[in-house]
Amino acid sequence: MIGKPVAAGRTTAAAEGEVVVLLIGMRINHFWAVHHWLPVFLAMPRMLRELRKDPGRGLLGHVLLTASPRTYYVVQYWESREKLYAYATSPDMFHHRAWAIINRKEKAGKVRQHVGLWHETYVSPEGSYESIYADMPAFGLAAAHGQVPVERRGRFAKDRFAHRSGRGVKA
Repeated sequence: MIGKPVAAGRTTAAAEGEVVVLLIGMRINHFWAVHHWLPVFLAMPRMLRELRKDPGRGLLGHVLLTASPRTYYVVQYWESREKLYAYATSPDMFHHRAWAIINRKEKAGKVRQHVGLWHETYVSPEGSYESIYADMPAFGLAAAHGQVPVERRGRFAKDRFAHRSGRGVKA
């Protein structure tokens, strides 16, 4: 079977310090309004390609998911909240242009509730996250930050929560 190599046994994410996670997605409210939701649906892959071409922007990894036939989202792992905000507000990046289009439509009264948009951002200081993967390829947080044997961080969740990297916590 073709795919990512499986790490045998139990592993955990090698994340150190603060972890920044962005959940961002869309909901198709009216399937028949394809001309409204399809451009939104196609915008995220374009942004992800743009970020993949420039790793210095700070996106460490992502997972594409669906919650239902109507709702699609991406879990993104970022180097820092500063890099996430810098990308979101950079006038030379596609995200900025996409939001400008949405804002113009909204201001002109042309948004008709055909597609919903949402995002949630979480910044977790060290000691506020832990992970475990059993016989899994690097996934999620481990794909973004690297994967280490669970013994390096602790066999039990309480031990992994207590792990400190020495990098300190960002203010």
